[in-house]
Amino acid sequence: MFSRMLNAISPGLRRWLLIGAIGAGTAAAVGLLAVGFVVHEALQEPLDLTPYMERDPSPRLTDRNGETLFAYLNEADHWSFPVALDEVSPHLVAATLAAEDQRFLRHPGVDPIAVFRAAAQNLWHRRIVSGASTLTMQAVKLKEASPRTYRGKAEQAVTALRLEQVMDKEEILELYLNNAPYGMNLLGVEAAARRYFGRPAKDLTIEQAALLAGLPKAPGDLNPFVSPERAMARRNYVLRRVWADGRIGEAQYREAVQEPLGVQWHGFPRLAPHTAMWFRKQAAEAGALQLTLDTGLQRDAEERLRRHVDRFEGRIGNGALVALDASTGDILAQVGSRGFFDTQGGGEVDVTRAPRSPGSALKPFTYGLAMERDQLYPTEALLDETLDFGVYRPANFDGRFRGIVTATDALRHSLNVPTVAVLNRIGHESVYQLLKELDLTTLTGHADHYGLGLTLGSAEVRLDELTAAYGMLANNGVYVEPGMRKDRERAEGREVFPPGVAASVRVMLRQPLPQDRMPAHLVRVRQTPRMAWKTGTSSGLRDAWAFAYDGRYVVGVWMGHNDGSASGALVGANAALPLAAEIFQVVTANEPRAETSRETLLRSVAVCVRSGLPAARWCPQTVQAEIPREQYVLRRCGVHYPTTPVAENQEASGERWPGAARGWDLARIAEARQDRSEPRRRSLEIIAPADQGQYVLTGEEQGDQLRLRSSLDGETEVHWYLNGRYLGKTADGNEVMLELEPGEHEITCMIPSGATRTAEFTVERPERKRYF
Repeated sequence: MFSRMLNAISPGLRRWLLIGAIGAGTAAAVGLLAVGFVVHEALQEPLDLTPYMERDPSPRLTDRNGETLFAYLNEADHWSFPVALDEVSPHLVAATLAAEDQRFLRHPGVDPIAVFRAAAQNLWHRRIVSGASTLTMQAVKLKEASPRTYRGKAEQAVTALRLEQVMDKEEILELYLNNAPYGMNLLGVEAAARRYFGRPAKDLTIEQAALLAGLPKAPGDLNPFVSPERAMARRNYVLRRVWADGRIGEAQYREAVQEPLGVQWHGFPRLAPHTAMWFRKQAAEAGALQLTLDTGLQRDAEERLRRHVDRFEGRIGNGALVALDASTGDILAQVGSRGFFDTQGGGEVDVTRAPRSPGSALKPFTYGLAMERDQLYPTEALLDETLDFGVYRPANFDGRFRGIVTATDALRHSLNVPTVAVLNRIGHESVYQLLKELDLTTLTGHADHYGLGLTLGSAEVRLDELTAAYGMLANNGVYVEPGMRKDRERAEGREVFPPGVAASVRVMLRQPLPQDRMPAHLVRVRQTPRMAWKTGTSSGLRDAWAFAYDGRYVVGVWMGHNDGSASGALVGANAALPLAAEIFQVVTANEPRAETSRETLLRSVAVCVRSGLPAARWCPQTVQAEIPREQYVLRRCGVHYPTTPVAENQEASGERWPGAARGWDLARIAEARQDRSEPRRRSLEIIAPADQGQYVLTGEEQGDQLRLRSSLDGETEVHWYLNGRYLGKTADGNEVMLELEPGEHEITCMIPSGATRTAEFTVERPERKRYF
């Protein structure tokens, strides 16, 4: 037929057609040569890889193990989580090549077969219907946008050839997979896999991979949430291509196309939102910022806190908690509110950093400091009775008084009167300085501003800072500055209490959980033998606190309302302790017992059964009790006294007790009686130095002197002998000062009647520093 058509053309016309064909061929050849020359010259120029190496990932906070805690949108408001190629499922690699570029591994960046096919199709349709884009060309387009014209395609092709000269196939494939659009504001396969399927790209199945591989062709039109039918058709097309390439068998293909899309909206990690707001800028600068939080514990803590607050049905509106590794200062979990977006009074407020009244939660530090200063023993008897300071009269939470109690019971039952008496004994200024040393930054007033009420919660504190202070008690007296960044510069821990004092406080705070106050769902929570706990309730029932700790971990909980309103439900033991105990059990569930042996931190001494103080020689009954290893026995029982003049074969004794809680000190009864100008007893006693006392040299000028005192000073002459050597007499205001020297000593006093009294004491050089 072609020959008949040619014969029908006149010779002249055939001549002109031949000339035209030769001219067109010559022009095409010249054009191809020119294009080849241009391409050759372009390939000689080094390609600037800067655009291809740049990434704009979504900033992330990761936990201590590298797992994502919180993800932010990137600067372009996209979700993008670049991953290495070996973190992408092989199914997705195969599906992407089948859908986008079957000959990717064989061509140099431009596929000649695809070019000729696209040229024919475009000529036939007289418009661009096929671009012959290779996966390399698409990677170029993702980084350097170009117009959809022949010129634009030519520029892409040349750049693709240049890119293939400096990057290998795996690098180009990784570049594409991390920058391809997968619908909505999802860039890259990792963001798409987590949004649609809630799993990382490395765990995708073949049908999931096929769906994602088909989306970049038209991510808007193929959105599986909006157009599931189109998405299904595209997925099945990709599966067919994968089967045709021999990547899967027929049976697997038939099974895969029958599977539903299986897409659901999965949110990106949004744990610890309050923390995320604090670290937003640092995370944006770093790209991925690693914290000390634990993802599993943080998620568990947030869920349990929400459920716990909701059980109070509006009587309590909010809560917060902190879990801390006291040995390192690492914060393991921190929950700033019941819920960031739906909490009464504003869930976006981070209550872990909000100043609130701690109630009795500061009491352990008062007792610890008193023991550190040798002014209290755990077994010492205190008086829980009316205590009147004129303008200030502390009372207990329940309005009742319990009479004589031990220091341990006073602390365990959070009795206010004995605690204030102990504070008065050591001075509120010293406790104020201790709390400042523990970095409680909210104590901005002077010590006198808080007064004796300091130990009962007159000063506001932050939950995160008070939890760290309890960390000192857990860490055997060493305070480690808390932190949440894993790469933070870690300061050396500083010793605040001697280890024995911290251990003694911990033993004092160990007691069974009050099961009668535990909600039914928490009665099953078992207390481990190592857990100590303390609660606090602010004045007016506005804040409830609880702290649970052992030799390593601390959990602190606050419950209340953001606006500080009162509620009868806001009692520490009822509102906060159940959650603190529950979270503590979670924290320590799989942890070995982390505690120094008590035998190395405490020591046993004989104490008077009645006073609880280290026994004097005339105490009729004694028991063994544990005190801090470092604590000196400078105070002994003053309740018992000899009822007859001293004789070699007599040790009969009587009892005497102070008459009021104010100034209560069972080691200084005789002295207190003299101070009140009460009638003096005729029996002779040595008040200072105390019998069996232990004294420590200070090394300060005139600091190692002791004034000798007896019960009959001012009433008669008293002559003093040290180790048989006469020292002088006290009479008519004359005092005898004793220069203390290391060693064991015997002091004897004698009055004109011939009655004598002898006491033994020791003087030591200091083996530990004094802290406050």
